[in-house]
Amino acid sequence: MAEFKRSRLVRKNDDTVTKKTVFMGFLTILFAIFIIVFGLPFLIKFSVLLGDMKKSGDTENKTLPPLAPRLVIPFEATNSATIGINGFAEAKVEVELFKNEVSIGKTTVTESGDFAFEKISLDDGENNFSAIASSEKTGTGDGSTPVSVVYDKQAPSLKLTNPSESSLTVDYADFDIIGESEKDASVSVNGRLAVVDDDGKFKLKIQLNTGKNDIEVIARDSAGNETKTTVAITYSL
Repeated sequence: MAEFKRSRLVRKNDDTVTKKTVFMGFLTILFAIFIIVFGLPFLIKFSVLLGDMKKSGDTENKTLPPLAPRLVIPFEATNSATIGINGFAEAKVEVELFKNEVSIGKTTVTESGDFAFEKISLDDGENNFSAIASSEKTGTGDGSTPVSVVYDKQAPSLKLTNPSESSLTVDYADFDIIGESEKDASVSVNGRLAVVDDDGKFKLKIQLNTGKNDIEVIARDSAGNETKTTVAITYSL
């Protein structure tokens, strides 16, 4: 009886081996047909594709910190004591704002990827701003590119040397308005821009009308501060 059981077990094992052998043979034949039909290059490309998919899956499984946010300030100088700062970052992360390397507030990025800080107080002179984005799941990312804005409430200087008086009478129509301001200021004479050199000097020729001519000269700096002066020039034939 025991010999009979051992005989059945041996036959069962032989059957299993035979089935595996047949199955492996079938796979070998199928593999050979696949190479014949599609070619070895296709098989190589397919293997590379599988490898890339695996790498992509591994990358997706890694948790990377948020990208650095981007700050937007549309001017380099202002005469306002407070400003608003906008920016862009990854949706729903937290952005922390720094002024002169000191944290001044945090906000959450909207689903659209933008954020805003309102009524940020400025110090006299240059104010340097930067920001970082962080997430509870992925940690803190790199800092943003710094952005600077100058708070300047001092009006620019303005002095006319021709004419040097506030009113005068001339007998010629062509008249040169000559003066001096700051080198970075813009100067206009009755709405026409004058060229300001590196020393802050300017000169603009105007055409006088017969009779009294009211001339307004405005010097304006990059922060928006203005200095005005007016002269009356009478052109008499």
